[in-house]
Amino acid sequence: MSGDTDLIKLYSARILALAADIPHLGRLEAPDATVKRRSPLCGSTVTVDVVVQDGHLAQLGQDVKACALGQAAAAVTGAAALNATIQQIETARDQLRAMLKDKGPVPDAPFDGFEVLTPAVEYKNRHASIMLSIEAIAEAMQKSQVIDNIDKM
Repeated sequence: MSGDTDLIKLYSARILALAADIPHLGRLEAPDATVKRRSPLCGSTVTVDVVVQDGHLAQLGQDVKACALGQAAAAVTGAAALNATIQQIETARDQLRAMLKDKGPVPDAPFDGFEVLTPAVEYKNRHASIMLSIEAIAEAMQKSQVIDNIDKM
């Protein structure tokens, strides 16, 4: 029975509210780069479109088909990522991974909203879904840089 109670705590009202209100939901018409990521364990998928200007994330579109935890993570990421540099996104990604896998601290601001997902640390089977959005944005921004460098040649 305590396992059921733990799961109920995991899916708190705050997580469910985030999952219901994901910023930048939908696809962009003319992205610089698009990345689709899938969690093989649960089947959650996230597709992100990015426009990068002057090294900062200028526009973001997200198509999120994930569990409530993956949706909540996409909401936190979407709220914090706009105007961030690739270095800030990658740092937040690495900090989130450390928070989940190594019980590290919550990522730095503006990504400190991931604090809501600290109860998920104990649920390793949920980690991949939580990581999808921020990993996809980091990969899309990297892809955008490569495309931009090729265009400048």
